[in-house]
Amino acid sequence: MTGAAGGPLSTSRVSLGRDEIRATGAWIAAAQHGSGAIPWDVVGDTAGKVDAWDHVESAMGLLVAGFDDHADAAYDWLARAQRPDGTWPIRWRADDRGMEVLDPGVDPNMGAYVAVGVRHHHLVRGDDGFLQRMWPVVDAALDAVCAMRLPGGGIAWGAGAGGVATTALVTGSASIHHSLVCGLELADIVREVRPEWEACRAALASALRRYVAGDAGDFEHRTRWSMDWYYPVLGGAVRGPAAQERLASRWDDFVVPGLGLRCVDDRPWVTGAETCELALALQALGRREEAADLVADMQHLREEDGSYHTGFVFADNKRWPIERSTWTSGAVLLAVDALTDLTPGAAVFRV
Repeated sequence: MTGAAGGPLSTSRVSLGRDEIRATGAWIAAAQHGSGAIPWDVVGDTAGKVDAWDHVESAMGLLVAGFDDHADAAYDWLARAQRPDGTWPIRWRADDRGMEVLDPGVDPNMGAYVAVGVRHHHLVRGDDGFLQRMWPVVDAALDAVCAMRLPGGGIAWGAGAGGVATTALVTGSASIHHSLVCGLELADIVREVRPEWEACRAALASALRRYVAGDAGDFEHRTRWSMDWYYPVLGGAVRGPAAQERLASRWDDFVVPGLGLRCVDDRPWVTGAETCELALALQALGRREEAADLVADMQHLREEDGSYHTGFVFADNKRWPIERSTWTSGAVLLAVDALTDLTPGAAVFRV
């Protein structure tokens, strides 16, 4: 077991022992399809939809919890599922008969995230053989993403039968920025040069900083969503005083003390993964205690088997939607790792 070999983890109010970490990893592993694909939602005992981003988030969680073979199977499946143009379908459904494509379109954020996963894997395991196998996958994925760059520096939010979108989404583009940073780090390790990725990253960072400063540019302006608020910080494009000001600007709109983070500002609904992502952003800024408090606050979503419910409607005192999500469990494990340095992979969100 690679990740959870130490004793109890404790930072401020976060305290997850290795048995609890192992249980969460085991729950993700149990949801994994025989092919290696990890469905992102589990309703009752039925595992359902698969997408590349949430699949990678779950694979990273597996590695933190010490389920190395399951993580490797997840990446092997992702490599097999990649299309010749470097993309993946937006969504599949997994069942005993195999995989059915539900949406064949392209979401560049989902495709780019493989670079974060592979960088995380290499940080944790230092496995050069794995990196060599996965490098062509990352290479093709990021080439496809950079081809969707818009004139203002943002990345088109998607493509399908109607062509490529003409606008960008803040959350997706900010996540892509993180993916490009990780991809460039991988390129250095394998001694490859990708100046087009660096040009795309720099233009994207500049566009996101302008957005935060008030110039929407390519981006759709969606102030309702908490992810659009914190993701420019989480993805590393915004740091320093601008990042602190960004988080301060809407903290009271989104953070519900004792429960976690609202998904949207106009609903009494907190979600576990978003709470942990904000914790990752805070930790990258050195605000460790606040980050740890957020992770502790969302533990009301945990079940005895180590799984996590997606969200909670606090006005009704009900969990909603009626599902447990592998990616929420993965986000918890990544946040705990970042706060406690359980594995070297904790560094992947400190871009």
